[in-house]
Amino acid sequence: MSREPNTCGDVLPVLIIGSGPAGLTAALYAARANLKPFVIEGLEAGGQLMITTTVENWPGYRDGIMGPDLMEEMRMQAQRFGATIVSGRVTRVDLDSRPFGVWTDDCGYRAQTLIIATGASAKWLGLISERRLVGHGVSSCATCDGAFFKGRPIAVIGGGDTAMEEALFLTRFASKVTVVHRRDKLRASKVMQEKAFANPKIEFLWNSEIEEILDVDKGEVSGMVVKNIVTGETSTLDVDGVFVAIGHTPNTELFRNHLALNPNGYIVTKGTHTSVDGVFAAGDVQDYTYRQAITAAGSGCMAAIDAERYLENMEFDEHEAAAHEHVQASSPR
Repeated sequence: MSREPNTCGDVLPVLIIGSGPAGLTAALYAARANLKPFVIEGLEAGGQLMITTTVENWPGYRDGIMGPDLMEEMRMQAQRFGATIVSGRVTRVDLDSRPFGVWTDDCGYRAQTLIIATGASAKWLGLISERRLVGHGVSSCATCDGAFFKGRPIAVIGGGDTAMEEALFLTRFASKVTVVHRRDKLRASKVMQEKAFANPKIEFLWNSEIEEILDVDKGEVSGMVVKNIVTGETSTLDVDGVFVAIGHTPNTELFRNHLALNPNGYIVTKGTHTSVDGVFAAGDVQDYTYRQAITAAGSGCMAAIDAERYLENMEFDEHEAAAHEHVQASSPR
C-alpha cells in the first residue's frame, strides 16, 4: 500500500502550479506583494516557449529573444523578489478542504490560495521528424512564427476552424499556403470555409496525411512527404514551413472532478476566478481564444492580484469574527 507523501512546511499563502509565462508572472507579482509564492514548475518547466526559437512579439525586445532565454529571465526575476520554485509533478489536488491540498511524488503541500497555470499542449502528428524540427520550421502557432516565412511557401495541417484561422493569417506573409487535410471536406464552420476557399493564396490537398517532414539532417524544413490515403500514392510537397493546427489539449486532467470545465476541458473562469473560491486560473489552461505568451503573462498578473485581494478579505473576515467573539464574551449576561 503506497504511503501519502509527508506535508512539507507550513501552510503557504500562494501556491502556483506551472512555470510558463502565466505562472512566472503570477509568481513575480505575488512575490512583490510579499506573499512568498511557492511554484511547482511541472515536468515541462517554462512551458511552450522552451521549444520556441526567437520570440519577436514580446514587448521590450526589439531584436527578439530566444524562448528559453526569456523564460530564464522571468524565472530569475521572480526568484529575485522571493518566489520559491521547485521541480515536481503534481499528482493530486484537494480543493474541497481548507487550506487546499496539492501533492507531488515527493511531498504534500497546503495553501490558502491556488493559482493554476498548467497551460495547454498543442496536438502533434507524432512524427520523429516533426519533433526534431519544432522551432526550426515546424510550429503550432501562426501568430508567433508566421512572420519568419515572408514570401515563402508553407503548409498548414488540419481541417477545423483553427487550421483555417492559421491559414488565413499566414497568407499575410507566405507566397502560398497549402492546407493538408486527411479528409475530402473540412470540419471548419461554413463562414471559415468560405473565407479560406475565397483566398487565392490558399490551396488544398485533400485525403492526405504527412509521412515525414524534410529535412532533419539540415536542421530546417525543406518539404514534406505526403501520402494520399485513397490511392496510397506518395509525393513530395516543397514548403519551407509546417504549421500543425489540429488543436490543443488543456492540461486540466488533475482538476476534472474539482473545478468547472467547459466542454473542451478548459477551466471556466470569471476574470481569473474559478468555480472554487480561492482558486484562480491563468494562461492557456483557461484561454482558448488568444493563446499568446503576452496574454498568458497578463492573466498571471491578474491572478496574483486576485489572490492577494482574496487573502486580504480572508484576513479581514477573520479579524471581524475574532472581534465579534470578543464582544460576545465580554457582554454582561
